[in-house]
This record gives sequence, C-alpha cells and structure tokens, in this order.
Amino acid sequence: MIRRILFLSLTALLGLWFYYISRFWDFRLWDRDGLFGIEALRPQGGLLARWLRGTDFAPYELLIWVVAFFLALSILQKIFDFFTPTEEPHDDG
Repeated sequence: MIRRILFLSLTALLGLWFYYISRFWDFRLWDRDGLFGIEALRPQGGLLARWLRGTDFAPYELLIWVVAFFLALSILQKIFDFFTPTEEPHDDG
C-alpha cells in the first residue's frame, strides 16, 4: 500500500513538473525573481518554449512536450512494474 502511494505521488509530481514546463501553466505562485531565486524557474512556466526558442524545433514544442510526457510516464510504468511483484495465479481445484 505504501509503495502504491509512493508511486502515485511520484507520478503526480512528474505530471505537475510537465505541466509547469508546458505552455499551459498559468499560475503565478512565486516572485518574478524565480523559484528560490533561480531566474530560470520563472513563475509563468512555459520553460520548454523558452528552451526551444531560436532553434528549428520551436514550432514543434507541443509535439515534443507530448512525446516527452508519454515517454516519461512509460518509463515510470516500467519502473513500477519492476519493483512490484506479479501475483502468481492460484489453482482453486
């Protein structure tokens, strides 16, 4: 049970992080100086667009975000499957 809560929390944090780096983040939870004084962690999010600005990949920001999110969740699922034992089917007969 604790393992499930741990992995659900990890998945929620990963989802929150991906939401923050996306263009959809609209919250202003900290000052303009950045989170913990780090200017790269802007309060308005949209970090992926900022990282891709000036490159040939900038028009594909949303596609890159979706693929990265899918891959991250897939890897997290593989890690969860690795650490979770499979139940052996029992014979009722």
